[in-house]
Amino acid sequence: MISRRRLVAGLAATVGTAAFVRSTAAQSPLVSHGELRGSIDASAHGVTPGGGQAPHRNLERLLTDAAARNMPVYLPPGDYAISGLNLPDGTRLVGIAGATRLVHSGNGALLRAENARRIELSGLIFDGADQPLGGDEAAVVFFRSVADLIIENCEVVNAGRTGLHLEGCGGRLARNRISSVAEYGLYAVNSANLSVTENIVSDCGNGGILIHRWEKGTDGTIVSGNRISRTGAGNGGTGQYGNAINLYRADGVIVSGNHISDSAFSAIRANSASNVMISGNHCTTSGETAIYAEFSFEGALIAGNLVDGAANGISVVNFNEGGRLATVANNIVRNLRLIGPYTVEDPIFGVGISAEADTAVTGNVIENAPYSGLAFGFGPYLRNVTATGNIVRDAGVGCAVTVVEGAGDAIIANNVFQGARRGAIVGYRWREASTGDLSKGGAERFAHLTIGGNRVS
Repeated sequence: MISRRRLVAGLAATVGTAAFVRSTAAQSPLVSHGELRGSIDASAHGVTPGGGQAPHRNLERLLTDAAARNMPVYLPPGDYAISGLNLPDGTRLVGIAGATRLVHSGNGALLRAENARRIELSGLIFDGADQPLGGDEAAVVFFRSVADLIIENCEVVNAGRTGLHLEGCGGRLARNRISSVAEYGLYAVNSANLSVTENIVSDCGNGGILIHRWEKGTDGTIVSGNRISRTGAGNGGTGQYGNAINLYRADGVIVSGNHISDSAFSAIRANSASNVMISGNHCTTSGETAIYAEFSFEGALIAGNLVDGAANGISVVNFNEGGRLATVANNIVRNLRLIGPYTVEDPIFGVGISAEADTAVTGNVIENAPYSGLAFGFGPYLRNVTATGNIVRDAGVGCAVTVVEGAGDAIIANNVFQGARRGAIVGYRWREASTGDLSKGGAERFAHLTIGGNRVS
């Protein structure tokens, strides 16, 4: 049992210890309450808001010293004029989300880092102040060859070019906001197992999240749980710009659970990207094809997505360029239109789901597709496509399938077609309908087609 005398003595010792700690802290100008919590308070080292170039120089020096000691630096709330800040390897810079703002104050990038093992940024606003970057500078925030880059709870706003530019980086970008950028929200090239999750990206002039590679190869990026809206195509074109999520030459990428709206072109566009998984995404109001797997890809799983409002729904095409091998399953595609964002190259719009080679199309529901609900092949470019268990309602043609000489096999079986105004299943020669409704007979003329068990009303 603790006696009354021992209890009083213990309390007195505790009070004395606390007084000693407070006294020691007060005597040392370089020790702040931030350091007592495990971080260095930048304000105790001459880094204060509105202090001209001195805070920049002091912050760069402090970050170098803190990285050598493996300590984080805390940047209190306020606006800090920054330009060309170089982050050393081991940087851990922490601010107060929504209150600590680094404002671009000159030419070049606001901050950058190269050839680092680990860098962490949290709770910071990177404000490009709509400043022109000058020269070949790619972005307001630039990283190259950072093995483990962590950016969390930050904001990138008012970028005169791209917001975040990453080359050869790994790590994670999570719960950030990127908005009001002239070019791309995030451009990541040659990544190594990068994660881009739960970010909010809006009002980007030419693209939202871009995952690219200089040459085709394994990338492994995960793009998941992001909200992306109002992606423009200020540079024009026929799909090079204006995509909320764009994969190019990047293999092994997962795009899942994203909420995407108002894209000038595609919600998700995978160009020459093999072994991609595109699943569970919510895509509304896309200017062109909502979900695209195109050109020289092998392997695309497109499943469980919802597309509402687009020129075309889901396209898995370009067999002529080597595009092949896909599953398109359990998607809802609806409310398409005949007009797209361009008129060159004689485009076809108003198609629910298109496929050309080595593709299973199953369990999808398509509604209000004014050109056709399903479209298989183009000219001779068709091989091993199956369409089973799909529902197509209110379409110009239920299923358009190529009957050009040299086309490969297709099975169209056990689907439901309701309200197909120009026929449930119609053969096409390139762009022109050339048969009657093959669901009513005549399919035996085409050895490459197997048609049966479909319900038409």
